[in-house]
Amino acid sequence: MGSVFSVADFLDMLARRRRVVFLVFVLGCILSLYVAASQRHMYSSSEVLQMQGAIIPGEMAATTVQGSDARRLQLIEQQIMSRTAILEIAKELDLFADQPALTESEKVVAFRNAVRISEVSAARQGFNDDGEVSLVRISVDWPTAEGAQSLAQYVAQRTMELSTNTRLVRSRDALDFFSAQEQEAGLAIDKLEREISQFRASNDIALPGNAIRVQNEIATLNESILAIDRQMIALQRQIAIAPQSRVERRNREQQQEELDTLTAQRALLTSNLEAMNSTIQGTPEAQRQLDDYDRKRTALQAELEAATARRKEAEIAYRLETQRQADRLTVLEPAALPEYPYTRSRKVLALLGAVASMIAAVATAFLLDLRHPVIRSAAQMEHTLGLRPVVSIPQMRPRKNRRRGLLPRPLRRR
Repeated sequence: MGSVFSVADFLDMLARRRRVVFLVFVLGCILSLYVAASQRHMYSSSEVLQMQGAIIPGEMAATTVQGSDARRLQLIEQQIMSRTAILEIAKELDLFADQPALTESEKVVAFRNAVRISEVSAARQGFNDDGEVSLVRISVDWPTAEGAQSLAQYVAQRTMELSTNTRLVRSRDALDFFSAQEQEAGLAIDKLEREISQFRASNDIALPGNAIRVQNEIATLNESILAIDRQMIALQRQIAIAPQSRVERRNREQQQEELDTLTAQRALLTSNLEAMNSTIQGTPEAQRQLDDYDRKRTALQAELEAATARRKEAEIAYRLETQRQADRLTVLEPAALPEYPYTRSRKVLALLGAVASMIAAVATAFLLDLRHPVIRSAAQMEHTLGLRPVVSIPQMRPRKNRRRGLLPRPLRRR
């Protein structure tokens, strides 16, 4: 320890270095007072939001807002902490009115350092983390108590509004998408029906609604043709018998006329039957085209049914969002007005600075004494060299006589 081996040596060192100790102590106290005077008190205020679950379970009314709560809150935090949003909040609340010299970048940095948004995860179901959030804590550190409270309340309100608006926008977008999809499927079916009607009209094919009526007419024509065939067969048998008398010849002529009439009727009915069969069946190419139309119509009808079902679900989900019956954030603990700052008192800071200054002054004196080691006492000599001095002569400093008249005058040479 250099020349300090006891309390007496320590006190002697302080006496010898009193000027340095005093100077360092005074400078340290001045610096401590300056730091304490420039120290700004900081107040902390927190508001806690709770995630309320949906009133109607998801099995009964599925939501259209996908993704975990943690991801949605992370997106909301990014929106709040964006440069544009921060400057807007600072202007609206007049946060930096006492610091007009701050630039926009400095305001953004100060805001981000002051506001903290943290989430508390909900209890897990099993071993998988589903990203559900139970609590959202918004903490603000600000130089004034009112500023900390108002900023915490404002950020919490902004978080709830963004959460609600985000869910509403997503639900509305989903509803608009499925409604547009349903409308497009309906328009596509109408267009296909018009194409089918035009195709049937151009190819003289009966419509599906008239097919049963045409089939009934075909059955009636077949029965009529069968009855005419029976009559013709009976007449042909009678005509095949050779007439013996004038009356028989006259009857044969009448039977022949009747047979010709039935033949003409049968030909007419046969042509009508062929026309009706062609109307129902059409050509093979036309039938294949109709089959393609039927497949397209079936696919579009399935798409329309799926879009209608999804549109109804999206409509129910949007109605739940507008009535605030889905997942939502509510205030669990409002931000309180802080009564005391959490930073140290200026007096305590000044006292700590004085203590630190005294320690620094003593350390400086010790370093200076250690830099120039000198044996100043018999104890130091015995401790350093192991030799005990026989005689110790103290340093004698003559006292200055205040009365000049008592001092001897020097002799002058003549």
